[in-house]
Amino acid sequence: MNTRFNRKLIAVTFLGLASLGLSGCVVNVGDGESGWDSSESWEKVQEKNRNNLIKLSLGMSKDQVMTLMGTADLSEAYIQQSAQQGEANKEVLVLFYRTQHTHSDGKTTKDECTPIVLSNNALVGWGDTAYSKI
Repeated sequence: MNTRFNRKLIAVTFLGLASLGLSGCVVNVGDGESGWDSSESWEKVQEKNRNNLIKLSLGMSKDQVMTLMGTADLSEAYIQQSAQQGEANKEVLVLFYRTQHTHSDGKTTKDECTPIVLSNNALVGWGDTAYSKI
């Protein structure tokens, strides 16, 4: 009986120590060296967007613009009705890319972006002047 008691005591002791040892384990998801820094992220995005704006050319297709610039932060689209009969309606798409930080609220707004204006899937301009003329 004493041997049986000793075995149970050893088993309980082992389980107790094992559970104490495991309770300190931490699961780390990721490599810890990804360099993610949310305060730095928007700066890198803005710099990349400003550098890519310089590479734009009037007449580029929507696909070319999006390949160069990536996914827009905001967008607007509408059909511009022709003022004259026989003239085709224009499909206007405005893509907004973050280029200047103004608010530290974690949200990207139009005033922090440069608009890129496409008409019938062709780049017709970018910046505030192009946006104001649509």
